[in-house]
Amino acid sequence: MTGAYEGIQIANCAINVLLSYTAITLNTITILALRKTSLSSPLKTLLLSLAVSDLGVGLLVQPLYVASFVMESEGNSSASYNFVIKSYDMIVVFLCVASFLGVTALSVDRFLAIHLHLRYQAIVTHKRVVASVVSIWVLSAVISQTALRIRQVTFLMFGTISVICLISSAFFYYKIYVTVQRHANQIQVLQLQPRQGDNEMVEYNARLKKAAIGTFYVYLVFLICNLPNTLFFLIPSNLVHQSADLGTILSLADTLVFLNSSLNPLIYCWKMRHIRQAIMEMLRKIYLGPQHSYN
Repeated sequence: MTGAYEGIQIANCAINVLLSYTAITLNTITILALRKTSLSSPLKTLLLSLAVSDLGVGLLVQPLYVASFVMESEGNSSASYNFVIKSYDMIVVFLCVASFLGVTALSVDRFLAIHLHLRYQAIVTHKRVVASVVSIWVLSAVISQTALRIRQVTFLMFGTISVICLISSAFFYYKIYVTVQRHANQIQVLQLQPRQGDNEMVEYNARLKKAAIGTFYVYLVFLICNLPNTLFFLIPSNLVHQSADLGTILSLADTLVFLNSSLNPLIYCWKMRHIRQAIMEMLRKIYLGPQHSYN
């Protein structure tokens, strides 16, 4: 390794150690808070699934990432090093595929909530969402298992899934935007000609819009963090490994992907009032005692 490359990688590993801690801490708090919120069951289930995958990144992926660099820098080519590399490949594919599919499922759920309107609760039931989440994790596990056998095929499949998910989510959020704009025009008409029950419909639409905006920020940050890494799938892997500059950029792109796991809980707290209130109540109970919790 060159001195400059090794220095960047050491700094990169130090950042990943810090991000691993924040991902574990923030996502653990988020998972506990989500269980106490009054969010709709489908949305809560999808957010829990995403938080679990983010927790896995901090708990498993980033420690293995740092361990692989340390062993590589020491010239270690033993069986333990091969085990770390294979474990990293399998787990990172498993959790990243689950994250991509989870974010896409979140966009589909918010689209259906706004598009179906009052029929949403009858069609998008808790059991169906749980079945979808289980299917996502099973599919992720199946794809990750091929990483132990055919590494190139696995990453080709992962790259294809990444692109499809990012484009699909963008399409659904565009459809959400169009639907919200149509509802806004309808609300203006209702305000000019008010009727009984119109206020309830306006409030319902406002809640759906806020939830859609919150999940859109999740997608936007997810896109920013994952797009550079996804673009590397267009570059032949042998070219990446032969170029020190490309290898450095790829390692930084990996860290950007991992950063997303620490940012998601902050987005939930910032844009979703129910989650923010649940977290604040938990923190008050921890630091001030149960008697100071919110009513």
